[in-house]
Amino acid sequence: MSILVFAGPTIAARAIREIVDADVSGPARFGDVYRAVMQGRDAIAIIDGYFERVPAVWHKEILWAMSEGVHVFGASSMGALRAAELAAFGMVGVGAIFEAYRDGVLEDDDEVAVAHAPAEGEFRLLSEALVNIRATLRAATGDKVISQATETALLDLAKRQFYAERSYPALLEQAAARGVDAGEVGALSDWLAHGKVDQKQKDAIALLTHVREW
Repeated sequence: MSILVFAGPTIAARAIREIVDADVSGPARFGDVYRAVMQGRDAIAIIDGYFERVPAVWHKEILWAMSEGVHVFGASSMGALRAAELAAFGMVGVGAIFEAYRDGVLEDDDEVAVAHAPAEGEFRLLSEALVNIRATLRAATGDKVISQATETALLDLAKRQFYAERSYPALLEQAAARGVDAGEVGALSDWLAHGKVDQKQKDAIALLTHVREW
């Protein structure tokens, strides 16, 4: 069984190989799925993918891969987007982010977009995904660290930030400047030291576990 996983900033290659016996490439870009099929892969798992400055992985190459009998899975980031768009055609999506896109709860691509270092920098994250911020603020509200009103205000601020500039320090700074409850912002700052939720990585682990069991 030959499995190829496309991943970068969401989960490290070494962590992937601890879960499933697979080869790991960087984030997928246009043509990568086609090349993977030509290499004789039996299954392809897409977690991360390039966009903006590099042509994104194409819907038609995924459809073609599946028509060739290759199983294609997706989660977390570009994989969740493509899986939601192609679920009706047989691409298998896994995780909360995929489900949110599939069900129309999330619609904008920037929810999963992040800035990151190149391969030489091990795809180190340079910004925070909005889906992770959403999950984190939801958890903070559940833990009574912040109120629902503060969660809503913070999400609105985060959504207004350019994806490459999103971070918790930047969000807290903006919240203070915009007059969001100072006590709750301070409590959230302390809570973030241990309470951050990495939903993208959670979904990636769920996907890899699914592929391993498959």
